[in-house]
Amino acid sequence: MAAARALAALGAALLLAIGAQASKYSREANEGLAAAGAKRREAGEFRVVRLNQVWEKAQRLHLSAVKLAELHSDLKIQEKDELSWKKLKAEGLDEDGEKEAKLRRNLNVIMTKYGMNGKKDSQLADTNYIKDGTESDTLDDPRLEKLWSKAKTSGKFSDEELDKLWREFKHHREKIHEYNILLETVSRTEDIHKNVINPSEESLVKEEILHNKHRELKDKLRSINQGFERLRKVSHQGYDTTSEFEEPRVIDLWDMAKSANFTEKELESFREELKHFEAKIEKHHHYQKQLEISHQKLKHIEGTGDKDHLDRNKEKYAMLEEKTKELGYKVKKHLQDLSSRISQGLQHNEL
Repeated sequence: MAAARALAALGAALLLAIGAQASKYSREANEGLAAAGAKRREAGEFRVVRLNQVWEKAQRLHLSAVKLAELHSDLKIQEKDELSWKKLKAEGLDEDGEKEAKLRRNLNVIMTKYGMNGKKDSQLADTNYIKDGTESDTLDDPRLEKLWSKAKTSGKFSDEELDKLWREFKHHREKIHEYNILLETVSRTEDIHKNVINPSEESLVKEEILHNKHRELKDKLRSINQGFERLRKVSHQGYDTTSEFEEPRVIDLWDMAKSANFTEKELESFREELKHFEAKIEKHHHYQKQLEISHQKLKHIEGTGDKDHLDRNKEKYAMLEEKTKELGYKVKKHLQDLSSRISQGLQHNEL
């Protein structure tokens, strides 16, 4: 009997020790994330000087916590692309300068998206629909405004479905915005090309570059048209309960994938990957919401003067901020890879 009690006591002690150790590892992982973020901030957030300048400017603009985390993810993707380009340039593999031009164009899109291109009316509204609701935002397109107004007053959508539909509308607005920036860039390049007096081999290279840009424009315009038709249909009929995907970016990818030159087996494989991608986006949304709640709570506690409480919440906020940035980068990198695969399939259709 005594032996049994001793064995039970030993088991309980082991469980407590394991629980404490797990809690310790979890705490250490969170603290590690926050510490890594602090260390990186001291050394400079990015390895490219101009991206650090953009990041510092954004912080001075007092963007929301969620918006800053989104910008950080965009800049991490830009950083990866710029470092890859520097390696290519060193090897003499960007002689026509097209990859460098595309990097400048991408950075211009980012600057415009977050209101840092010097134009007061250029900043896209905050993506944090939970905090800002839907009334303080505009869609900058009469057709979209009309569709959204009809959907809001139709009675076909629950509050949750309206939030979801609003994300789709804003995603569509951003696609139009990016298309317009690319169109402006292509128009400028065409004007320069037309003014060349003596056509040369370099001029022929530029024609190929323009051809590639026009193909990119065509892909984006196709996506915009498909997206608008979807918004029109959903706004009038409500959501289809049998719909395969819910996230706007995933719906876009799936619609385009079905138009690409994929075999049935490849398409099925792509569908499964999109399901995993949508789960990753949902996880990112969850952390975005938690980050915004933590940010609001932190602002409230700062006014109370409770230092211990403030320190604990700062630690939690730092952990959520790093996790949101990390997930945001993974989502955008995955989106970039999936979009590239579909683009290759669509180009194959045109051959």
